[in-house]
Amino acid sequence: MDGNGCLQAVLFDMDGLLVDSERIWMEVESEVMAWLGGGWGPEHQERLVGGSLSRTVAYMLSLSGPVASPDEVGRRLLEGMADRLRGEVPMLPGAEALLAEVGAAGLPTALVSSTHRRVMELALDGIGRGHFTVTVAGDEVSSPKPHPEPYLTAARLLGVAAERCVALEDSLSGITAAEAAGCVAVAVPSVVAVPTAPGRLVVESLCDLDLRRLAALVTLRGSATTLG
Repeated sequence: MDGNGCLQAVLFDMDGLLVDSERIWMEVESEVMAWLGGGWGPEHQERLVGGSLSRTVAYMLSLSGPVASPDEVGRRLLEGMADRLRGEVPMLPGAEALLAEVGAAGLPTALVSSTHRRVMELALDGIGRGHFTVTVAGDEVSSPKPHPEPYLTAARLLGVAAERCVALEDSLSGITAAEAAGCVAVAVPSVVAVPTAPGRLVVESLCDLDLRRLAALVTLRGSATTLG
């Protein structure tokens, strides 16, 4: 795209980035943990932000003991989220505007989430499927975030170079995955702070971003690489 320099695609996380769903996960995790006979608070959720379902299940059972099967705990978590997302999907500030701007420019996009396909599909009903060229769910990769596989998979499906993509994330786990894949990473922290690092942009809200700024980040990296 002429006006976007070397930017080839924009890759979006879902929970806590586009959708205000971390608070919903907190509700569901608290309910499931109560069923397991234990308590749940922000300090527990903070350990899991951006992680996979299997990681959440394993952590919850490490607290409660083996009082239920991992499959049953996972099923209850997914059903709890599904029940809540069948209604209105709460979008975070700036999400709809940025999605619309990227779409209007004709850039390929991907939704890259640790959430399972079942929950992602319900969220997509609210976000709008037309915003994304491809989608990658957490149960569709062998190694979830913070492994780079989800972002490498998205880039492969789009037919673009990961190094020429911007990945938008709200968690350190997601940022780690994006950077390991070679993407230009932008953090918009939700539940847990994401530290600054060389080559990483951290902003308070998606309202602080537009397509011109994202394209400039990729161009800047290309210039730095050439000079180096």
